[in-house]
Amino acid sequence: MPKLITWNIQSARSAGGGADLGHVVGTLDRLSSFDVLCLQEVACGFHARDGSRLEDQFAGLGARLPGFSASWAAPVDTLAPDGARCRLGTLVFSRYPVLQVLRHSLPWPADPGVMSMPRAALEVTLGTPAGPLRVVSVHLEYFSALQRGAQVDRLRELHREAVTHAHAPPVGTPGAADNSAFAAVPRAAPAVLLGDFNMLPGSPEYARLLAPFADGTPALRDAWHLAHPGRPHAPTVGLHNDATDAGMPFTFDFAFVSTDLAGRVRRLQVDGAATGSDHQPLLLELAWGRYRQAARRAARMAVLPAIAVLKEPI
Repeated sequence: MPKLITWNIQSARSAGGGADLGHVVGTLDRLSSFDVLCLQEVACGFHARDGSRLEDQFAGLGARLPGFSASWAAPVDTLAPDGARCRLGTLVFSRYPVLQVLRHSLPWPADPGVMSMPRAALEVTLGTPAGPLRVVSVHLEYFSALQRGAQVDRLRELHREAVTHAHAPPVGTPGAADNSAFAAVPRAAPAVLLGDFNMLPGSPEYARLLAPFADGTPALRDAWHLAHPGRPHAPTVGLHNDATDAGMPFTFDFAFVSTDLAGRVRRLQVDGAATGSDHQPLLLELAWGRYRQAARRAARMAVLPAIAVLKEPI
């Protein structure tokens, strides 16, 4: 049973206002062993709340999690006045082989007078024992509803595109070596989208993300409702507010699965004990079951010899 964790670590925020990567890893070790880890708000070069400069957390976390393959995307990548590189983004760690990494810039339409930053979705196709699995780590815009709505629409487009690729994979270069840039890499139809969506359950963006597709693309399902039918979402933000924070706890962090994985959801747990970040980690556990055979059949279809010849590749 594979276990996936998602957590917005807020740059490894510590109680004292600095950053503590050791605390992040210790919290994860206490929560559960895991096969896939999706972290949002991983930083480098910016300043913590106490004024100290953040280390390269992309490298620091990789060094603290040996045995995992690391994939990253940093939609915020800027130059500080002193020449330092400042980055903010997401990291995905996997025990499974990473077959393909796609970094999707999400829409950032102008919204005058509203704070915002570039956003991205990090998609990795993993070679699991059951076959290819697509995992997408997501961090959507907080302040701008306009941008967040556009980003939800883009996630739907990407999901539809991936399913189309899974059923009609790109044609590889005839006779090319396996490591050719034109080699056909399977892009899985079964998918898990995890992360900080900065939207509330039942909001227009939430309803839009889960809406059916007119072309029959398998819709996305909220794993919380699959694991806890009839129960309201457990809050994932604001459980340990400090004196500068306000408001009641609420839910911004989700795990969504494609319909073909809905029957595989065995557990979704919010770790209410984690401290540091204002967000709580989520643990999603899947069972392979019959998906193993179906995924293997799909993987075999994805690597069948191409019948078309690609001419004059560009």
